Amino acid sequence: MVKARTLVALMLALGGTATQAAPLEVKLGFAAPLTGPQAHYGKDMQNGVLLAIEEANAGKPKIGGKEVRFVLLSEDDQADPRSGTVVAQRLVDAGIKGMLGHFNSGTSIPASKVYAAAGIPQVSMATSPVYTEQGFKTTFRMMTSDTQQGSVLGRFVVSRLGFKNLAIIDDRTAYGQGLADQFEKAAKAAGAKIVAREFTTDKAVDFSAILTRIKPTGAQAIFYGGSEVQAAPMAKQLHQLGFRTTLISGEMVKSDGFIKLAGDAAEGVVASLAGLPLEKMPGGASYVARYEKRFGSRVETYSPYAYDGTQALIAAMKKANSVEPAKYLPQLAAIKLAGVSSGQLGYDARGDLKQGGITVYRVSKGKWEVLESLGK
Repeated sequence: MVKARTLVALMLALGGTATQAAPLEVKLGFAAPLTGPQAHYGKDMQNGVLLAIEEANAGKPKIGGKEVRFVLLSEDDQADPRSGTVVAQRLVDAGIKGMLGHFNSGTSIPASKVYAAAGIPQVSMATSPVYTEQGFKTTFRMMTSDTQQGSVLGRFVVSRLGFKNLAIIDDRTAYGQGLADQFEKAAKAAGAKIVAREFTTDKAVDFSAILTRIKPTGAQAIFYGGSEVQAAPMAKQLHQLGFRTTLISGEMVKSDGFIKLAGDAAEGVVASLAGLPLEKMPGGASYVARYEKRFGSRVETYSPYAYDGTQALIAAMKKANSVEPAKYLPQLAAIKLAGVSSGQLGYDARGDLKQGGITVYRVSKGKWEVLESLGK
């Protein structure tokens, strides 16, 4: 009799376990270059997103009275605008509730139209001003815009570094040209003379013709709007052509990869990056420890911002008590969050980050060293 009761109790327990509802899967989209020359940027960004999602899932969150589990759907947009829109539509069709990405401005801007039409909030690494100037209510940033970064760096180069004659080159991408335009505007306002304005592409490796045209102008510094893939050979060719100028650029050049690719030619190069240095970020030390334990590698440039952007999206869902985009979108727009990169992450009416500090770095003895941290 005891055995029979025990068997019944066991069956009831097993039956009860079997009927417990599984967590509701909430699909979040991600897109970035995961192959090709910019794949390391995309992977860095993806790691930050993954860490935020895994930590959120570990807390067994409940939204709308149900336990939810966030699932990441990742796509490779190859840093190509046409691929970006294809990927965006594929993610929308897959039923994502929020979008984390894209990485490049050139892919984020055309893809944003797809997400906006579907009413899906998009938190992107895009820095081009155009991204949030389109009037969509669904666009938000992970990093400061080129307007913020270019204006701060342009003033700094003239007023702090003392360069008055400047040449500018950009790669004609939405990111590179946008950053160069903002830099030029601020540098001129600070009293600089732009002695040359040239452009290339994000596929070029030979800049000898451009640099030969610039050399007679007497440029004290050359600003380059683009990535390390072009900046590294450009730095080498500056040395080979006997330039006595400083190469200056934005956050896509502020990487260990640039130093590795440029070698000795990296010495003295100046680059800006959004926010504070990692070791001075409000949540930097803890983030580094968790990141390195999870991925077994060093934190790179973009992952802290991707982590914060993901946190903001998930926090908005929790505040709205809903994973439906139309319901949590107002909460995302009004979010106030203590992030890794910022003491208080929040957005303005356009979806730009309210806190837009910039840190300027210079390569010294083969390492990036802080020159100065600046406000907007």
